[in-house]
Amino acid sequence: MQPKLTLLSDEIIARILGEAYELLLKPGIKVQNAEAREMFAAAGVIVDPKTDVAQIPASLVHKALESVPREFYLYDYDGNPTVHYGGDSVHFDPGSSGITILNPETLEHDTTETEHLIRLLKVAEQLPQYDAQSTAVICHDVPKEIQDSYRLYLVLLHSKKPIVTGAFTNKTVQEMIDMLSVFAGSAEAAREKPRAIFDVCPAPPLIWSNFGAGNLIALARAGVPAEIVSVPLSGAAAPVTMLGTVTQHTAECFAGIVIHQLAHPGSPVVWGGAAAIFDMRKGATPMGAVETTMLDCSYAQVAKTLNMPTHTYLGATDSKLVDAQAGLESGISAMVGALSGINMISGSGMLDFLACHSAEKLVVDAEGISMAKRMIGGVKLHTDTLATGFFDHNIDFKGGDFLKQKATMQLFREEQHLPSSVIDRDSIRAWKAAGSLDAFGRAKLRVNELLASYKRPEIDPAQERRLHAFMLDLTKKAGVDILPLLEHYQPA
Repeated sequence: MQPKLTLLSDEIIARILGEAYELLLKPGIKVQNAEAREMFAAAGVIVDPKTDVAQIPASLVHKALESVPREFYLYDYDGNPTVHYGGDSVHFDPGSSGITILNPETLEHDTTETEHLIRLLKVAEQLPQYDAQSTAVICHDVPKEIQDSYRLYLVLLHSKKPIVTGAFTNKTVQEMIDMLSVFAGSAEAAREKPRAIFDVCPAPPLIWSNFGAGNLIALARAGVPAEIVSVPLSGAAAPVTMLGTVTQHTAECFAGIVIHQLAHPGSPVVWGGAAAIFDMRKGATPMGAVETTMLDCSYAQVAKTLNMPTHTYLGATDSKLVDAQAGLESGISAMVGALSGINMISGSGMLDFLACHSAEKLVVDAEGISMAKRMIGGVKLHTDTLATGFFDHNIDFKGGDFLKQKATMQLFREEQHLPSSVIDRDSIRAWKAAGSLDAFGRAKLRVNELLASYKRPEIDPAQERRLHAFMLDLTKKAGVDILPLLEHYQPA
């Protein structure tokens, strides 16, 4: 039985839903996208032409929820259904859109470029704990107008895993949708077996921006999965109470689902987010705070009462280094997310309030993910008896007899997760002999091993040519002659 963690009673969830419906009417949702406002008006929603505020009735939300798929899959390059959105399935991917990278030698936060994203992709590709890749960092060495598409381009070249991505403009989201279609061979092929899901964020409180709503519309019409990432901040851009913040989050998700389903009923959409508290002392948004974790667990529980697929941002830290604080915050929140049965948990590898990424933290977090996945695997019955059968042999009461039993060799790998060398379980003598390294030092060695063993996946040459041609066309339109490292990836 999969163990579960819940924080809200049925009565509280009912009140959250009820007040969320009230918020949709008063004060309503500010909708800054003209096409979304037109769809609302056509559906009978009152939209104030001066304020762009839509008053969305509960009946329209109910209709949208009826058409939302309750489950769907993301597929890997080979067409295998790899990530299951729905029920209590749990998956992890690295955090995304970092703007700096932790330099493991200087411990400085360097501005991210192409080489940094490729390094992260190589590491995550070989760690089975990550069920999907992400467009992990911004590449500042390419023009801003193609950065979104360029990140997706690099992931498609370097990985076979499903992809969690996103766009910051309505123009680039369409380019990325087109890129996926070109790579798959057709729009229908990309829709039939979606490779990527796009994060789309409303702007708290109760605002769907022009590009946020536009992204939802474009993704829905293309049949590409969308992941609503509502980011209310308790005490700053949301009520100071957790229940107030979760209620606002619910209203923002409701509004996004309506926009999405009005554009194309039946397209896949996920109830996600990155809710956080606002630290009144520092003016920060701590992703490692236990209250942030509680917010995410709570809104996921609301989503599950509606049988919606779920997402959250956990497994990150506010620490600036891969240190004890990073392990504490990331490990606890990853475990809570897994016990909450959240379908996709993003955030691993990230430091500094989601601003900085680290390949070394990715390998440390992978160990925490293994522990979380082992926990939700639960305690299983493997034998006819619980313990008496193990005592059928002659026991000398001196210990060690169980090591000799055939059942021990057959079952210990099923009962125990065996960590990588990043986790130290040596004697102190062996630890000193190996260099007396701390977890970060061991993580650096592990990253170097993964980089040395990485081989870029074999991609159909026709697909690769189409992908290069598409990206080069975007590059020329941006006024750039060549992209970083492109020559290295020209197909034969």
